[in-house]
Amino acid sequence: MDVLESSRHVRVTVNGEVVAETHRPKILFETALPPRYYILREEVLVESGKSTQCPYKGIASYHSGEAGGERVEDLVWYYPEPIAAVEKIRDHLCLYNEKVDLEVDGAAQERPATRWS
Repeated sequence: MDVLESSRHVRVTVNGEVVAETHRPKILFETALPPRYYILREEVLVESGKSTQCPYKGIASYHSGEAGGERVEDLVWYYPEPIAAVEKIRDHLCLYNEKVDLEVDGAAQERPATRWS
């Protein structure tokens, strides 16, 4: 697992509405999963109250919110206290590539097929 700082332009839309946009994402690379783009926390939605635990990153909290006139549950997650190996993602949120339309440097990204699809 690796986390890299980036200056790539990442834009995220749901149902045609922009829900996040940044030029300073943190990109997390994890074996057998698509790259995950983490953005600063203040740029996204409301909390859902849900949490899960990942043995490689820590305990995750989730956000839900309105986008394009629809409520979207558990669209975003973050690690308030990430383990040391991924400390760089602290204070950043990640949107499910499987649930959003993601552009990186103006190029649309394909939605990956994972267990969260």
